[in-house]
Amino acid sequence: MKIEHWALNVQDPLAATDWYCKNFGMRVVRQGEPPSTVRFLADDNGVKFEIYHNASAPVLDFPNLHPQTTHLAFKVEDMAKEHARLVAAGATPIAPINKNPNGNEMAMLRDPWGLVIQLAKRPDF
Repeated sequence: MKIEHWALNVQDPLAATDWYCKNFGMRVVRQGEPPSTVRFLADDNGVKFEIYHNASAPVLDFPNLHPQTTHLAFKVEDMAKEHARLVAAGATPIAPINKNPNGNEMAMLRDPWGLVIQLAKRPDF
């Protein structure tokens, strides 16, 4: 089995889609119209996640969730550059960039809607 997609119920799927496409190079690979306004986004490897709004289900209180509850992780080559670029685009840093003794660099930020984004630079992954 392979993962087909991961989904997020958000208040404004169009704004979130625009932000992720602009800032992470994602592209819309499938979409639906209201009431859910679903957008399936994919990266260059074809990994997909779904952004939609379903009024019958609660939208998680992303800004108040602990950063380790859930996060969307992205692989980066230049941690400092990508971190600064995302902050300039509206992301909020949670903690400073951390480099572990094993060589992993990690950074946690929140997107403009509060969802935690992790940037990861791993020498062996």
